Amino acid sequence: MQRVFRVTTPGKVKDIGLRGLGNAPDVEGLDAKVALIQALIPLGLQAVHELLEAEVRALAGARHRRTGRQPGCVRWGQQRGSIYLADQKLPCTHTRVRDRVQNREVPLQSYHALQLPRAADAGLFRKVLLGLSCRDYAAAAAAVPSAFGLSASTVSRRFIQASAKQLQALQERDLAAQEVVAVVLDGKTFAQDSMVIALGVTLTGEKVVLGFVQTATENERVCPAFLRSLVARGLRVARGLLVVLDGAKGLRAAVTSVFGAQTPVHRCQWHKRENVVAYLPTALQDPSRRKLQAAYERSTYAEATAALGRLRPELRLLNASAVTSLDEGLEETLTLHRLGVFRELGISLKTTNCLESLNSLVEQRVARVDRWRTSDQKQRWLAAALLDIEPRLRRIKGFRALPLLRVALERALPQQEGTVSIVQAA
Repeated sequence: MQRVFRVTTPGKVKDIGLRGLGNAPDVEGLDAKVALIQALIPLGLQAVHELLEAEVRALAGARHRRTGRQPGCVRWGQQRGSIYLADQKLPCTHTRVRDRVQNREVPLQSYHALQLPRAADAGLFRKVLLGLSCRDYAAAAAAVPSAFGLSASTVSRRFIQASAKQLQALQERDLAAQEVVAVVLDGKTFAQDSMVIALGVTLTGEKVVLGFVQTATENERVCPAFLRSLVARGLRVARGLLVVLDGAKGLRAAVTSVFGAQTPVHRCQWHKRENVVAYLPTALQDPSRRKLQAAYERSTYAEATAALGRLRPELRLLNASAVTSLDEGLEETLTLHRLGVFRELGISLKTTNCLESLNSLVEQRVARVDRWRTSDQKQRWLAAALLDIEPRLRRIKGFRALPLLRVALERALPQQEGTVSIVQAA
């Protein structure tokens, strides 16, 4: 293989050379050359022919010469076949080599390497995930000269295989290496089902998808088993863990059952505020929403409690049910205040917005699926979308203050008689 090409303007090709690669491919350098060739579509076909011819010359020598070949190896005509460049299957004719001494075919390593669709499933998987339907894929493949294209059933089958691997990778991911200080729990609707997703926040601020479970509702029977599976896979809770959720009773009970009653739970302030103002007349909702938001924005627990207390008589005059809604779980909406980290981390952890944003990105990838047939289909699509999105997630705002949250969580742990806490020891 001696040259590669680059498209400079439409219809024009420039030979830019290829340095550092020899003419005769060896086994160790084969993977690097194949990876490079698979990026050259459609002009990579010419590089493919040169790679195959270089291996033929190394085995049988140059055409019409009797020297420079391995003993017994000769050229043995042409054979039609196919190779993969990225996720396109392309026709290819290559020279056969035969060992006349041992009377057997000599396989070309480079040809067989290019026949393996190692990048095909990944490339096709990304295109389908990002919105190219299986039926449209054949038309898209026709944009590459001489491409065979793939049928809708083939594309569907390969996407199933690729997404199944993603689902398995997510379900078997080891969580022991992640120092998670906060877990955000919320649901994503798929047809008649709800997928409860767990998003972890590490001590350095990275967002990590911990897993998900399929359930009809966020109920108390399914969610504990899901949380126990996270612990079994290595999620560490011994040093304390903050759990952020939207107030679903099933999730709340599951957290107490699995992580313990001492686990600090922060209820989403946005959900609480919207639940309260929903009881009020439309004309009064915005003013009340602003007052509630201002009360929650107070930086200390005492200030926030006092501000919310002053709102109660006003809300009672408007609708007593609004006050009942405010009082229900009120203390858990002030957990960050009580831990003393609201000023630093409230912007990121006072609501479930970091998981809501993730769900909106998932929706962009699954919106074109107009019919959810099976549980396996839903789980594969969700796992594929989550793992595709995860590397693009930014660290939470205020992540430098997360060590303060770790200290606050350790202080909140119940002290056993005869033991000294890590914080006290420090």
